[in-house]
Amino acid sequence: MSKTAVIGGGAAGLMAAGFASMYGAEVVVFEKMQRVGRKILISGKGRCNLTNACDIETFMQNVPVNNKFLYSAISGFPPFDIIDFFENLGLKTKVERGNRVFPVSDKAMDVVDTMRRFALDNGARIKTAEVEDIIIENNAVKSVRADGIVYDSDSVILATGGLSYPRTGSTGDGFRFAEKLGHTVIPPKPSLVPLESPDKSCKKMQGLSLKNVGLKISDNKGITVYTDFGEMLFTHFGLSGPMILSASCNMRDYTSGYTAHIDLKPALDREHLDKRILRDFRENINKAVSNSLSALLPKKMISVVLERWNIPQDKKCNSVTKEERAELVRILKDFTVLISGPRPIDEAIITSGGVKVSEINPKTMESKLIKGLYFAGEIIDVDAYTGGFNLTIAWATGKLAGENSILN
Repeated sequence: MSKTAVIGGGAAGLMAAGFASMYGAEVVVFEKMQRVGRKILISGKGRCNLTNACDIETFMQNVPVNNKFLYSAISGFPPFDIIDFFENLGLKTKVERGNRVFPVSDKAMDVVDTMRRFALDNGARIKTAEVEDIIIENNAVKSVRADGIVYDSDSVILATGGLSYPRTGSTGDGFRFAEKLGHTVIPPKPSLVPLESPDKSCKKMQGLSLKNVGLKISDNKGITVYTDFGEMLFTHFGLSGPMILSASCNMRDYTSGYTAHIDLKPALDREHLDKRILRDFRENINKAVSNSLSALLPKKMISVVLERWNIPQDKKCNSVTKEERAELVRILKDFTVLISGPRPIDEAIITSGGVKVSEINPKTMESKLIKGLYFAGEIIDVDAYTGGFNLTIAWATGKLAGENSILN
């Protein structure tokens, strides 16, 4: 019987273990943490956004890094098949805004339990042990050593994750194994991560959540690198929220700086916004402008906008000039925040970077350098936006690696 060692008991590892066992391999999952699926437990704020109910084309559009590499994996296990997979295992799912798929129970633990049972029921064993070495002979996998014990293995699936959320076990072990075995590792960087800003107004607006706003990120040359519409959040260090996390995937070089351009009123063009402001001012004709913006802006934002508007706060609405209104319109349609860099990698949802995709066979997930060595999940240099796309990558690459670790 073929023997497969899966290093890492996360989403990709458990999926790989289940399918390798299903195809007849003797599988051992090595997980150094006391329980499997630790990162699944914290995904989706504890609810686990397990995939996105979209077609393959939409999925590919939501993977900004090396999406073509994933075509075989996602074609073999597209999102709707992933949903059916979980449903057939007894996990009821539901689709929410943005086609995000969650368990009906809203409990990530149910996803972990489902995957753990899937692996065990198909015959895999889960061993709490830390792999110390992958032993190669004649350029092929021979065995692994874990906690001082050598385990014969015909194939090894590296599914150790990246560097994000190290308390879940993602501490870069797989990158070190891959480099030792001759693979190129693209230096890991934080992705899907909040952004820091030197702008003191962010701290003034700390905790303010904006919904239904437009976002554009530009580099220091004025080139737009990302646009979106949705939700974001001001924090004491800068910006966070769904749009900001996705924007971070497209921000590679922070040395020159980026600027976030926020359209606070995307439903109104400048002409109609000016008319709206003029109407509000007429209704508050004898009031100070500082007391007339509550219908237009959240309370925490009013003082910041007035500061940028640079007019006396006690100025009466009836004395605001057309030019001054135009400047207010400009601020509301292009509220800018300078970005100095990402938050630390241990605050990132995922890691950008990893094993170079040109060194992996995209049809099997097998190393092109070492026979019997496979990769699955975040260890590979691919990453996607928020919305269930990164877990989709884990499931799809895990399945492909698991199947081929025995078939090949």
